[in-house]
Amino acid sequence: MTPDLVEERLRVPSNHLMLDLLGQADANFKALEAAFPTVVMVARGNEVSLSGPAPEVEEARTVLDELLILVQEGERLDVQRLEQIVGMVRASVPSPAGILSDGVAVGRGKLVRPKTHGQHRYINAVRENTVTFGIGPAGTGKTYLAMAVAVEALSAGAVRRIILTRPAVEAGERLGFLPGDLFAKIDPYLRPLYDALWDMLGPEETARLTEKGTIEIAPLAYMRGRTLNDACVILDEAQNTSPEQMKMFLTRLGFNSKMVVTGDVTQTDLPAQKTSGLETVRRILKGIPGVAFVELTSRDVVRHRIVAAIVDAYSRFDGEGR
Repeated sequence: MTPDLVEERLRVPSNHLMLDLLGQADANFKALEAAFPTVVMVARGNEVSLSGPAPEVEEARTVLDELLILVQEGERLDVQRLEQIVGMVRASVPSPAGILSDGVAVGRGKLVRPKTHGQHRYINAVRENTVTFGIGPAGTGKTYLAMAVAVEALSAGAVRRIILTRPAVEAGERLGFLPGDLFAKIDPYLRPLYDALWDMLGPEETARLTEKGTIEIAPLAYMRGRTLNDACVILDEAQNTSPEQMKMFLTRLGFNSKMVVTGDVTQTDLPAQKTSGLETVRRILKGIPGVAFVELTSRDVVRHRIVAAIVDAYSRFDGEGR
């Protein structure tokens, strides 16, 4: 049975917006044609016409509508962003353009924007809950987005300090045999956190806030015995905590504080006989009000596109029992 054939037309308000929509050398338009091979697309003047099977034309038109919203809001389109919109439309995600144009204000006029529906859910969870667990593979923005929300809260005066921590498993947690003072010993393990802060605040502002104690970066072992009030506390690489360490960290929570725990349970550096605290905490804290678990997947990977394929390949390999 031949599907119904339809034609749709999209009018773009200006030549400038049309050029932004099509992309340099029509790269965006070519990617859209590749995504919808059964739809004939013609761009002429300020109009795009679509013809073909009704379901595909409707889907392609929805994608174009969302892309037009983004360019009208000043967003720069590229092929990767177009592919994200296509994926969200096909997954029936409501208002993809609204999700991708949302932002976290991190100072200096800079906005950190989610690049996937999963990242948007994660940002909202961190904003709305007292304790949020961001669990997913490398490249999904777990730590970076958590730090962006923390910087936003600090800038707005919602918290008075940011505390960033991670277990230094590779150094045996004690760090005593490494050369130099405490900063020199832990710097290699905490460098990714500094890099993210430098990207958001700049090295000078990061150094100033660190010297004042407004931003504190320390290994997990140094959290024991403390009560963390008026703070946004982020535990990174939490798959490398033991259940005891996870409990210790979570019970540091003080008044007017927020905690974000990030990790990838498939990349633990713990000895084979040790259980990850990140794996057990999901079973222990499930259903507690104010505690949220956000699972990110390969669809949320925002590094090179091959990273998502690598993540999926390893998941299949592990699922087959090696």
